[in-house]
Amino acid sequence: MNIDFGATATDYAKHRAGFPSSLFNKLSEYGIGLPGQNIVDLGTGTGTLARGFADRGAYVIGIDPSVSLLEQARLLSESIELKVDYRVATAENTELPDASADVVTAGQCWHWFDRPRAVQEITRILRRNGSLAIAHFDWIPLKGNVVEATEQLIKAHNPAWNLDGGNGMYPLWLQDIGEGGFREIRTFSYDVFVSYTHEAWRGRIRASAGVGASMTPQKVEVFDQELATLLEAKYPTPILQVHHRVWAAIAKSPL
Repeated sequence: MNIDFGATATDYAKHRAGFPSSLFNKLSEYGIGLPGQNIVDLGTGTGTLARGFADRGAYVIGIDPSVSLLEQARLLSESIELKVDYRVATAENTELPDASADVVTAGQCWHWFDRPRAVQEITRILRRNGSLAIAHFDWIPLKGNVVEATEQLIKAHNPAWNLDGGNGMYPLWLQDIGEGGFREIRTFSYDVFVSYTHEAWRGRIRASAGVGASMTPQKVEVFDQELATLLEAKYPTPILQVHHRVWAAIAKSPL
């Protein structure tokens, strides 16, 4: 399955809820996202993490291979008068100087990387005693909830999609950074509910890997209408409370 989030950049920017402010508050307790820090946000997409850190006074470089996602990121940053340096590059080859970052972050994207190469690159660009934070903000399918029903519909339209049934926890990422020599590895997670109108939830799903980033526009339209019908029939309340989980892994750079 070929994934191109650039194909759904507009929906991505409008409907994908960014990380909640509670995540930035929690990361600050670990010394991440502080005023004046130099932060490199890998796989920045539309810049949700990058803007959160910039808003808290950090100097942020957002890295992503997608020109169209970065264009949306720039528009979103400009709309709230935040300065973020967005650059087209990859997590495996940032083109940044050695030891130039106090913090490297990766939000909702670690699974898309060549992970061993990304670990090497992060090690190269982090300063001594720098920090890495990998974060996820996932919808959680539970029996009978709107997430489970939506995932079943995605699978019916796109059988190649295999990101369903997640629990929002990523123990493999701890192995990646542990084998890379990262130290003082810690994790935390907590659950939140995100409010969506029917229209906004449909937009969020169009912006997902299994729909807008991998289906043709014609197939997306058919899927979207079926999802609208499903929501009206099974989840008629105007505002959906969608179960999500925040998860993060934090570590110090190798000695």
